[in-house]
Amino acid sequence: MFILILIAVAGPFIPYVKEGIEGSRVLFPERGVIETAPFPPSPDFPTGSDREGRNLISVLVMGAKDTLVVIFCIAFIRYTFGIILGTVASFSGRFLTNLLNIWDQTFSSLPVIFFTILFLNLPFLIFLETRFWIVILSIALVEVGRVGVLIRDQLLQIKGTPYVEAGIVVGLTPIGLAKNYYLPNLLPTLIVNFFFDIGRVALIIGQLGIFSIFVTQEFVQLGSGWGEIRNTSFNWPTILGEARKDIYTAIWIPINAAVAIMFVVFTFNILGEGLRKYFHRLGA
Repeated sequence: MFILILIAVAGPFIPYVKEGIEGSRVLFPERGVIETAPFPPSPDFPTGSDREGRNLISVLVMGAKDTLVVIFCIAFIRYTFGIILGTVASFSGRFLTNLLNIWDQTFSSLPVIFFTILFLNLPFLIFLETRFWIVILSIALVEVGRVGVLIRDQLLQIKGTPYVEAGIVVGLTPIGLAKNYYLPNLLPTLIVNFFFDIGRVALIIGQLGIFSIFVTQEFVQLGSGWGEIRNTSFNWPTILGEARKDIYTAIWIPINAAVAIMFVVFTFNILGEGLRKYFHRLGA
């Protein structure tokens, strides 16, 4: 995770990265020889180039920040809503509990990727200026029910413990109970599942990239009555936008993006598992 953050923050300022992002579609390696992008791996392009002639190392480094921001935004929004709804459901009536159950069961039976593809391909969403936030919210809200159910069940389990009942008997306020009992017992589970979910989100946006559904895109008018949709970011899933074609003509392009996304997935899954074992040893 430290490596990812370092690349995202400091990477764009490295001269090698800034030079490689400029790119050129045509190169003249020697007299009478012309090469056109994408360029295969070579000493000049250690992992190859994209179709614009940009060094893929530079593209991945420049896109690291945008990619991580998107992933963390989705996970943060999901857990913010999930914690609020799950907490309220654990202390209130049956309506919100049933709502969370239906929410969770509905999207557990329908894979997140299918729902997201169907929803984000609606014509009126493709051209909206606020598309970025709509994509972020839609991916986040799909699994808010699952997070809410997790929080609710954990809090109900904590509420049934003898030490919480003792705290109520001695007259602790709700804030005191939350500070001394609910939060310390809930926090380890919350942290572990949050990092696991970051890995899930990275995998989802990678899958969306394969289907050419981008978080950041705009419609560009190319002529009278026609145009095309272009992505407006270097985030890694956009590199997978032409994976079905590149895998036959320039396989190094999707492989670079897939390895980068895989690194994020493994990073946060391993981090989540490490934290789970750590909290288990502490008896939390």
